Amino acid sequence: MAITTKSLKSRHHPLASPQAQLELIEHKLNLPAFDEMFKQTGESELRATGIEIFQVNVGKLCNQVCKHCHVDAAPDRREIMTRETFELCLNALAQSDIPKVDITGGAPEMNPHFRWFVAEVKKLNRHVMVRSNLTILLANGFTDLPEFFAEHQVEVISSLPHYTPSVTDKQRGEDVFSRSIEAIKRLNALGYGKEESGLIFNLVYNPVGAFLPPNQASLEKDYKRELQKHYGVFFNHLYTITNMPISRFLDYLLISGNYEAYMTKLVSLFNPVAAKNVMCRNTISIGWDGYLYDCDFNQMLDLKVGYGSPMHIKDFDISKLNTRKIVTRQHCYGCTAGAGSSCGGATA
Repeated sequence: MAITTKSLKSRHHPLASPQAQLELIEHKLNLPAFDEMFKQTGESELRATGIEIFQVNVGKLCNQVCKHCHVDAAPDRREIMTRETFELCLNALAQSDIPKVDITGGAPEMNPHFRWFVAEVKKLNRHVMVRSNLTILLANGFTDLPEFFAEHQVEVISSLPHYTPSVTDKQRGEDVFSRSIEAIKRLNALGYGKEESGLIFNLVYNPVGAFLPPNQASLEKDYKRELQKHYGVFFNHLYTITNMPISRFLDYLLISGNYEAYMTKLVSLFNPVAAKNVMCRNTISIGWDGYLYDCDFNQMLDLKVGYGSPMHIKDFDISKLNTRKIVTRQHCYGCTAGAGSSCGGATA
C-alpha cells in the first residue's frame, strides 16, 4: 500500500518535530541507509572538505507561498533573524577567509536588516549571493532593490520553474510568471545577465512533480532561447535542483501517493560522483536563530551539525567545522540522484 497522509496521521502531530515526522515515514520503507550507500564513493563517511560558502537563512517571511518550498515560507511566518544574530554572523566571517555569502529565506529582502547586512558583508570583501523570488522586487518598499544589488555587485539567483506562464504559475501562484518577467527586465536594464557587465543573474529550475530535473545544459539552452525570443530577457546560467522529499513537497508526495515511488527512484539513481560533490562538503548553513546546519535542507528538519561541532554561530570555530562529519538522513538521496543537485545546480 502506498504511503499517504492517511497512513501517517501522526506526521502532523503538534508535538512531533520535522525530524521525527520524517523518520516515522522513512521507517515504513525498506531502503538502504544513506551512510551505507555513500561508501560506494570509496570514502568511509561523508565529511566537509572546507567551508567556501556561508549560507544564511534570514527568516521564513515571504510574499509568496510556493508549492515546492522546503522552507514553508509564507507572508504569515514570523521567524526572522535579529540584528544581534546578524552581527554574530559578521564576527564569524571576519575571523575566517570564507569567500562567499549566500543569503536566503523566505524572501530575504523582507528582513529589515537585509540591506545593512549586505553592505557590511561587502565591507569584508566577500562575494554576496541573494536568492530572490523576483516578485519582491515589484512590491512597495522594495522597487529600488535592483539598483541596490547592482551598487553592491550582488549576484542574484532566482527560481523560475519554467519559461511558460502556466507551469510557473501552477507552482508559484497566479501571475507570478508575468511579474517575474517584469522584474527580470528591470535587472537586465541595469546590466544583470550580460556577460560583460560583471553583474551575475542566474535562474533556478525545480521540477513541478515527482520527477528529477532534465539535463541542466540542455534545459539552460531552452530557457535562454525561449525567454529571449518571447520576452526579450536574458540571464547567465540555469541551475537545476531536485525537489527534496521534505516540507511542502513531502506533503504533496504523501497526498498524491507518490512518496514511496519517488524515494525508490532517488535511491535507484544514486550517483557516487554526485555524492562526492554534495554541497554540504563546502557549505555551512546558518538558521534564522543562529543555529548551524550542514545544509539548508537539514535546517528545515532541525538536524543541527553534530559529532562535536559547535552548534551555534556564537561558538563558530572554522577549524572544527572545516572537516566536520556531515549529519545525513534518507532525504540526502535527493542531492545524489542522477546528475546530482545543489544550490548551485547539478554536481555530476
